[in-house]
Amino acid sequence: MITNEIWILAGTAVTLGFIHTLLGPDHYVPFVAMAKARQWPLKKTLLIAFFSGLGHILSSVILGFVGLALGLAVGKLEGAESWRGNAAAWLFIGFGFAYFIWGLHRAVKSRPHHHVHAHAGGEVHEHLHQHECDHVHVHDLKKKANITPWILFTVFVFGPCEPLIPLVMYPAATHNLLGVILVTAAFGIATIATMLGIITVSTWGLSFVRLGPLERYAHALAGAMILFSGLAVRFLGL
Repeated sequence: MITNEIWILAGTAVTLGFIHTLLGPDHYVPFVAMAKARQWPLKKTLLIAFFSGLGHILSSVILGFVGLALGLAVGKLEGAESWRGNAAAWLFIGFGFAYFIWGLHRAVKSRPHHHVHAHAGGEVHEHLHQHECDHVHVHDLKKKANITPWILFTVFVFGPCEPLIPLVMYPAATHNLLGVILVTAAFGIATIATMLGIITVSTWGLSFVRLGPLERYAHALAGAMILFSGLAVRFLGL
């Protein structure tokens, strides 16, 4: 039976899901940054974000149901969620830093430079040359492109939904299982919908931004954005 208290909790869950996502740059900055750097189409970006967000929520949902089934105090689960939050933040920091360094290396390698050629007839000319573009094979690019979504998904599975268990699942559990499922679903839908909405608007806005000569630093800039979002989560509590 769905009581009025459950509907109030469901409305609270929607609000918490929206605010939790909006204030957490790690929920959307990595996807926007990687989409810009790797030139992902919006459909691919949203698909990766959707499954990452789903893993993000389900990991906390499973932990919450385990806690309810075992009758664990909410404080013990909050400790586990706190550990997961720190782990996810450090993973974002590490990934962002590594991607930033790789992006700088790629930018240096792809720096345009001139080659002078002398022909048999005495003609001399020069042309612009980029090593990175000339020597990277298609299958190498595909291999690199396939790794990043899995990294983002893995980090998101580690990341907890901090308000979900203490503020949504446990209060609903005082009523009935159907109530727990309803408020959990409301929180999850609000979280993923907010993620996808922010990513869509941000990606659309960045599509008008032209980096010009800085284009070859796109990967380094993406890494820096992910690094700073991880730092913000870890040290500012966002």
